[in-house]
Parts: sequence; structure tokens; C-alpha cells
Amino acid sequence: MNKGELVDAVAAKTNITKKQADEVISAFLSVVTEAVANGEKVTLIGFGSFERRERSEREGRNPKTNEPMTIPATIVPAFSAGKLFKEKVAP
Repeated sequence: MNKGELVDAVAAKTNITKKQADEVISAFLSVVTEAVANGEKVTLIGFGSFERRERSEREGRNPKTNEPMTIPATIVPAFSAGKLFKEKVAP
């Protein structure tokens, strides 16, 4: 499902226009992205949590040359599925 299909589904379930649904979904994504970028954790009970995680520097190997290399530390977004979501996907 892409964003357009999601907008259609939300509009159909909530009896609002597609334009309104698109605005709501865009606003939701913007708020979650901003919060996670600022280091906050966003938890939606039953659905899951969005958070920012730090990956420490580590050793890796160049797959072409097999030479050891250092992979730099980085910050990545992460999603953890909630219990109800997991149960719905894998009963």
C-alpha cells in the first residue's frame, strides 16, 4: 500500500474527503518525523513506537576486497511493533 492508497482507505473509513485525509496523514507523518528527529519517542498503544537509536562505531569488511574497515557511528530511526499489531500480523 502506498500513500495514495492509504489516503483512499482513510477517507473511506472516516467519511472525509481525500484531500482532508491526505492533510491529516501528511500532518501525522510530519509530527512523528519531527519528534523522532528531536530525540523523542512516539508511542501509539497497540500499534507501536517510533524512536531514534544510536549505532556505535564498529568494525566491518569491504565486501569487494574483504579488507577490514571502520563503520562510523550513526543515528537511525526505528520502529517497534506493539503487541496488538504483532498479534494481528502473526496470529
